[in-house]
Order: sequence, then C-alpha cells, then structure tokens
Amino acid sequence: MTQVDTPELLPPDLDPADLSPPVIPEGARVWLVPTPVGNLGDITLRALDVLRAADAVACEDTRRTGALLSHLGISKPLVRLDAHTMRRAPQVLERHARLAYVSDAGTPGISDPGAELVRAAVDADVPVEVLPGATAFVPALVLSGLPNARFTFEGFLPRGGRDRKERLSAVAARTETSVVYESPHRLHATLQDLALSCGAGREASVTRELSKRFEETARGTLAELAAHFSGTVKGEIVIVVAGRPEGEADPDLPAVDHAAQAREWAASGLGTRDIRDRLSAQGLRKNDAYALALQATSE
Repeated sequence: MTQVDTPELLPPDLDPADLSPPVIPEGARVWLVPTPVGNLGDITLRALDVLRAADAVACEDTRRTGALLSHLGISKPLVRLDAHTMRRAPQVLERHARLAYVSDAGTPGISDPGAELVRAAVDADVPVEVLPGATAFVPALVLSGLPNARFTFEGFLPRGGRDRKERLSAVAARTETSVVYESPHRLHATLQDLALSCGAGREASVTRELSKRFEETARGTLAELAAHFSGTVKGEIVIVVAGRPEGEADPDLPAVDHAAQAREWAASGLGTRDIRDRLSAQGLRKNDAYALALQATSE
C-alpha cells in the first residue's frame, strides 16, 4: 500500500487579513476532480492522470482522501480545504501551482465548498478545469422513473426556520421534478415535511448507497416513503420529487373561481375555444376547462 504524505495544514489561527496578497505562480492551474460516490471502480483514467500530475491535492477530509489515494497508489501532499478553511484558498494556490481538489465523494462544487475554490481561482486569474465524472443526483434522477426533461436541483434543504419553509413551498409549487440531497438521520423528517408541503400523494423516490452493494431505490408517494424510511437508514440520500400535477392548484396562488371567470369571459364575447385555452393556461385539465367553457357560453 502506498504511503500518502502527511497532510499540510495552514495554522488554524491564520487570519487572511493579516497576510500580504498572495503571489500566484506562473502556470498555476486548478482541477476539480470527481471521485467515486461508492464503487471505487468509477474513478476515471483522466482523474488518475490529473491526481498524479498535481503538486498537491486539496480536500474536505484528509483521512478519507488519503485512504482513496493510497488505494489508487498515488502519493501527494494533502491540504485541507473545507467549509471552515476555504478562506485560505488564495494562500494554498500560492504554495501549490498545480492544485487538484476533491470532495468527499462525487463532483466537487456541487453542494460542497468546491464552488468557493472556483471563485477564488477565478478572482486570482487561475485557470480552472472541471473533470466529468461521478455524481449522485444524475443516476438518482434517472432511477426515479419521474419526468427528467426539466428538473431543479435543490441540494440540501435548510435545517429549519423560515428558509426551510420557503424552499419546501417552492418544491410543492414547482411543475418540474425536484432533486434534494439529505443525510440519513434527517431523511424521515424531510419526507414528512415534503408530504405536508406537496401533499401525501405526490410521487417521489429515494435512492441511497448508489453504486454500492446495498444500493436501493424506493419509489412511491411521499407518505409511503416516509413510512418505509421511518427507522435507521445508512448511506448518502437523494430524494426525487415529482412536479405539481396538471390541474393541481399552485399553493402559492390565491384560489380562483374558474366557473365565475368563464362566465365573465363569455359575457365579454369570448368563444368556447378561447375560454377553454385561458382556463387551461391557469392549470385546469383540458377536459375540465372545456366543460366549464361550454357551460359558460351556453348560459
């Protein structure tokens, strides 16, 4: 087994405000390198080439990344850059001209501090390359069996308060599919909250342990999934929630009396087809819209 170099940690009390502006070496470059979300065979050949060519590997967890590099037979200095230390990114770029960055799993920059490193590199005029590779939400979205021509990636929902309520309401009102990341110990509570916001009967899926031996995708209504995952759960979680069905009222809009509106339009001279089209645009099913339009013009 290859020995990985001891992680390089900048002093914890280092205040960037006390430092002179970093001098970035000529030829500096940052690579964001996807790592497997489970099965180690999902590492790409290009990812291996970049990790071998880098001067150092920055990561969220040096122990986890050290174990991965050891498995891959790669020995590199490790630098911790997580949510608490990402402010030191300019100094890391100054020390390591060719820097590879990996998250704990998947593609860096998606719901992790990698996005801040990209911003720091762009601000310092350092070229950035993002390698294609493993990510959790794309396989989970496809596995859900729900419509995926259009979808919204929500990432992790806020843990509580007004922000969480607003995001849950947005998922409920959205007509396209939503993708949510969640931790195992909060899965049940989040499924219950989604059921309250979207309705217990809204279709959804939960995928966990992607690419691992006990990979699971459960499909059903939010109420059924909340009951299924009421106990202890392991693994990283992706929840996929169907969009608001056609004809279901947008919870963020005031209730509309469609029949009265149809009569008003008929009184103004609009024909059955025009009234049907307007009602359909408001979310009514075409058959229901036509029935109301026909009744209004007949009256």
